[in-house]
Amino acid sequence: MRGLIHVLTFKIVFTIVGACVPLLLLPASALQWIGFDVPQPILFLRMLGMAYAALIVGYAFGLRDAKRGIYPAQAVWVGIFSNGGAALILSFAALNGTWAHWGAMAQMLMWGSLISLTGITAGLISFGPFDLRIDIELSKKYAEFL
Repeated sequence: MRGLIHVLTFKIVFTIVGACVPLLLLPASALQWIGFDVPQPILFLRMLGMAYAALIVGYAFGLRDAKRGIYPAQAVWVGIFSNGGAALILSFAALNGTWAHWGAMAQMLMWGSLISLTGITAGLISFGPFDLRIDIELSKKYAEFL
């Protein structure tokens, strides 16, 4: 489960640094300086930042379980849908040139987010439901339970 622990750890740090802190704490002027279009009122960005913080709580519980040798199925599936869905949305936005007129730093952050979200999704899938070692571990624990 070491690979899953690394993916969850990266996801937590990436989300805190790249989403929660900026969306909850940065003033609109700082986001505009970076090159983002900032919706008005900024309240909706603040609420999005808090939603990301709530996801971090779920990932943190999943990370705790994984470190204890317990497969965190709920955290993995939430992560696959959340990160995979966000990666798809960003992919379509990139193809449509949604951020083509944004500042250079904002564009780099969007491309970096797309790459990171795709990697996180791939990691959660490969170290989660597609990891045969986890299936074997769960089968053994289930057999012991019976």
